[in-house]
Amino acid sequence: MLPSRLTEALERAQKHWQKRRQEEAAAPVALTIAIAREAGCPGTSVAREVGARLGWPVYDHELLQIIAEEMGLRVNLLESIDERRQSWILENLATFGEAKFVSESSYVRHLVQTILSLGSHGQCIIVGRGAAQLLPPEPTLRVRLIGRRQDRVTALAARLGIPPTDAQRKVDEIDRERVRFVTDHFQKDPRDVLQYDLLLNTSRWSVSDCADLIVHALHDLQTGLAGKGRT
Repeated sequence: MLPSRLTEALERAQKHWQKRRQEEAAAPVALTIAIAREAGCPGTSVAREVGARLGWPVYDHELLQIIAEEMGLRVNLLESIDERRQSWILENLATFGEAKFVSESSYVRHLVQTILSLGSHGQCIIVGRGAAQLLPPEPTLRVRLIGRRQDRVTALAARLGIPPTDAQRKVDEIDRERVRFVTDHFQKDPRDVLQYDLLLNTSRWSVSDCADLIVHALHDLQTGLAGKGRT
């Protein structure tokens, strides 16, 4: 027969671990929102609107700032290879001048580490960079923004201050490079709608409307995951 003190200690330990398991089961899953977008869609604007409503940080250009600090580089060097494939880099090496060369593989390695780290902590919004294909599906709300080509061309022309004819070529170029970047590095086609939980037409829905729908979908996802945790 166990001494009374040992019995009491075992009972306290059992209660402690039971409480820990209950707390872990009740703890909300760390969710992340990954927003992919066609060129000319208001991806950053939608992300920041959602972030403001949830109190979550948004990582768009901020991803480049984080990676630049880790690599000891200027952000503008990473902007030259962000969401672009190797052939584009080789064709445009002259633009680097005498600056330190940044390899695509090194950039992608840091990008993957940064996105996975952010996703593991959750409660953030990541724009582009293959996050929707890279992060695990269950704790990630994967959103893709699309729109009529002419609307996207008009929006990009206004944002960059360029003629519509130039904006048409720019939209096609950005879309092409983004697809190749994700396909080359993550072996998935970002245009495949089955990779997303929510597909939003920005020609129909405003930035505020898109934010409403994303927040609503996030709450539904949280409720569904919480229900699984109780079963």
